Amino acid sequence: MLRRADPLAFAPHGLLANPHLQSLLTSSPWRKLRVRKRSRAYLDRSQREVISTPRGVHLLGYRNQAQTPNGALVILLHGWEGSSESNYLLDSSTALDRAGFATFRLNFRDHGSSHHLNPGLFHSCRLQEVLDAVGMITSAHAGEVFLAGFSLGGNFALRVARQAPANGIELRHVIAVSPVIRPRKVLDALAAGWPVYEQYFVRKWRRSLKRKQQLYPERYNLESWLKLRKLADQTRQLVEDYTGFENLDAYLEGYSIAGDYLAGLTVSSLIITAADDPIIPISDFHSLPRPAALELEIWKNGGHCGFLSNWRLESWIEQRIVNDLSRKLNVST
Repeated sequence: MLRRADPLAFAPHGLLANPHLQSLLTSSPWRKLRVRKRSRAYLDRSQREVISTPRGVHLLGYRNQAQTPNGALVILLHGWEGSSESNYLLDSSTALDRAGFATFRLNFRDHGSSHHLNPGLFHSCRLQEVLDAVGMITSAHAGEVFLAGFSLGGNFALRVARQAPANGIELRHVIAVSPVIRPRKVLDALAAGWPVYEQYFVRKWRRSLKRKQQLYPERYNLESWLKLRKLADQTRQLVEDYTGFENLDAYLEGYSIAGDYLAGLTVSSLIITAADDPIIPISDFHSLPRPAALELEIWKNGGHCGFLSNWRLESWIEQRIVNDLSRKLNVST
């Protein structure tokens, strides 16, 4: 289903409609100051938890119980080289908290301050550990559970939704914002697009793996890797040296949700994306299958995980998520 009209329509004006401004401002330090101020009380109430899965993986997360609870829990997944305190995740979590939802902000392996928890490196095909963690968090909650993810976190959220029934995980509804569909296309778009995006991820990944090498010097020798300046080269070398994948293409296809991957989706899911996303080609969304459980919402503007409503850098997407989940909760109760 493709929805183009909505009472909560996103329609930025003037320069704010520019996809690059949307994409860059959403993670900017200026927005971070505003988000941290709005989230101060929420962060003060956050409880740190390490989820230890049956397969021996340890993932760091932060739980909040709403002060006026509605009985539901939302698990939130950040994007690649983001964290549980990324602007978009923290702003959405705070809005959900105000609406009565309990929240659990889960970090992927080697994200946030969790590099020390597992010797092995993060890569995007590590779905099972995320499934295990989501399953453990879900089973410990008495009420309904929702899942929301952004960018790579949106890709993980949709893969979790696809595999949840087979893993005994009961999810009421899943939201994926600007999710990665076909990783090869994203890598190509970053290489061919405005260099600021590729270099942003190159810098963040180098910083992350420097930390990993410092923690496990006997396991990792990344000196040659740290000299690389292109994401494709970085990914290829890491795949060849530290994963079991035959080559880069095999790895990228390993977490693709293109083709018929979502055809068998049975968990209610909503994808929200922008046609002007400079990182994820909109053609990837048009070619998705349309099972009854999947809704696809494409907006003209919004950039990549942007959806900023005004120059106060307030986000439209947080209220869109709150409204959608509240509607689902009210329907079920």
